[in-house]
Amino acid sequence: MDAHLIEEIKHISLSLFNKNFFSVYHGSISARVNNTKFIINAKDTILDEISESSLIKLDAHKRDYRWRLATSDVHIHEYIYETIPNAKYISYTMPPYATAYSLKHGKVSPTDYYGKKVLGEVIVYDPKNIDDWLERAPHEISNFFQKHKTHVLLVKGFGLISYDRDIIEMAKKISILENSCRLLALSATL
Repeated sequence: MDAHLIEEIKHISLSLFNKNFFSVYHGSISARVNNTKFIINAKDTILDEISESSLIKLDAHKRDYRWRLATSDVHIHEYIYETIPNAKYISYTMPPYATAYSLKHGKVSPTDYYGKKVLGEVIVYDPKNIDDWLERAPHEISNFFQKHKTHVLLVKGFGLISYDRDIIEMAKKISILENSCRLLALSATL
């Protein structure tokens, strides 16, 4: 595997874990290697300890045993890579304030400077029936990204799917959204 990609994923994953955007055995992060291949964390990986052994290289045209070893979010990543050519990195996080905010609101309208400037309004996607969400998620998420000019999708009660060409930009957007939701929650009690 590409040592540079591993180091980037390792660095950002630890950062996201330390901010409580990933939890133990919850969340995923990946990087595109080429048109059909990507690396993604294995299931049961603690995302503050990413190493080459906790990442799996997959080929969308070759379904082998490695697909069963990957995180359960693997098909979400696969469909985004397949339908969004400029997606180089993808993450599924569950930032606590943003996820909590999604339970009561249909959109996030940041009132802070960076939230307004960088993100603008963020739609909260309601998956409706949660019983079959994981089967529908790959298609619905990639369709959403194709129809909307955004790199972040906040799914009600599920968390945040984000992608970007630059892993730092992706992490920055996650952090800005979480901070905006935190400020909205804190200001509601003033």
